[in-house]
Amino acid sequence: MKSVLSIAAIASAASAAMFNGLSYNPKQLTTGECPTVDTVKDDLKVLSQYTNQVRLYSVNDCNQGEPVLRAMEGTSWKVQLGLWVSDVEEVYQKDRDELIRLAGVFDFKKQVSAVIVGNESIYRKEQNSAQMAAKVAEVKAALAKIGLSSIPVTVSETWPYYDKTLIDAVDYANVHAFPFWEGTKIEDAQDKMFEHIYNLQSLAGSKKVVVGETGWPDDGGNYEDAVPSRDNEHRYMKEFICRAQLEKIEYIWFSAFDEAWKPVTNASDVETHWGILKGDKTPKFSSPMYDCTGFVPNSKPSDDESSELSEDDDDSSSGASGSGSHGNSSSNHSGHEQGSIGDDSDEDAEESGASDDSDDESKSSGAWMLRSATVPAAAVVLAAAAFF
Repeated sequence: MKSVLSIAAIASAASAAMFNGLSYNPKQLTTGECPTVDTVKDDLKVLSQYTNQVRLYSVNDCNQGEPVLRAMEGTSWKVQLGLWVSDVEEVYQKDRDELIRLAGVFDFKKQVSAVIVGNESIYRKEQNSAQMAAKVAEVKAALAKIGLSSIPVTVSETWPYYDKTLIDAVDYANVHAFPFWEGTKIEDAQDKMFEHIYNLQSLAGSKKVVVGETGWPDDGGNYEDAVPSRDNEHRYMKEFICRAQLEKIEYIWFSAFDEAWKPVTNASDVETHWGILKGDKTPKFSSPMYDCTGFVPNSKPSDDESSELSEDDDDSSSGASGSGSHGNSSSNHSGHEQGSIGDDSDEDAEESGASDDSDDESKSSGAWMLRSATVPAAAVVLAAAAFF
């Protein structure tokens, strides 16, 4: 039986939003079936206890842009709308065209907080920074033409693959970083994450750096020294969010729900375990999910130390920025990467674009490419399919 929720119920977004925003795939959690307005309303009612903003990865895949925007009408919800970008140009074009169509139907100025062009497309070697910069310019021009130039447009990319071309093109740098996928011990994860943030802030200059994705799984196999567990997910959540609040760093937490429909095809079987909520939509942690009272962050490195870190990253990378990124799929890992939306939407080959041998180092759907890790390219292709 369909549940019909009042606008008032949806509008009651968390009185004290615990998360800046959450990664959200509106597909139904167990089956992966496409969403309806009612199923999205059900999700938003639950999520309103924790945030008032979600991020989508494609407006065209499963027609998810329209039911999400429809469910948000008359509420205080905000959405970051994603356009999927792969090596198939038609995929991007369909998302771009759907974005403009939706802009003629819904009040973007009220509901849309950002438009994100692509999700780790450079990491997967499906685009380069110049191609992505051109797409950002195209979307910005299209929005300006219909009076929506105030909506920021950016790209979501893993930290090693941001370069000056990309930074110059975007309104703000939207970066993904997952210490888990770098095989980092939970004790060192806070420092690892903020090392990436500081290095990108140095590169970005006056442009704001926003964390577009980070998180920690609560179950599945270990990844080198990174151990998925409920305690570790909670610890990373508290340490990252409390420090981000102190340093006024905006973020989207990955992710809203555990999603049972995602295939487990990557190097570590954690893809269905990133949510703050279980697959039955009940919380993993008691309320409040974290408490920053008395939190003391690790010390921020000096400018000299930060500079040295940047140089080290440059030296260790075999490409423009470095190594150590993860991949997604429009509905998968990170629950979001897609592939060819017109087909099965799961052809997301999660390949990194840095080095000649990075194909062997990349992991599927949300797994990071590490300096020391080696994962067959075939596994990457399978994993990418998981998202959509």
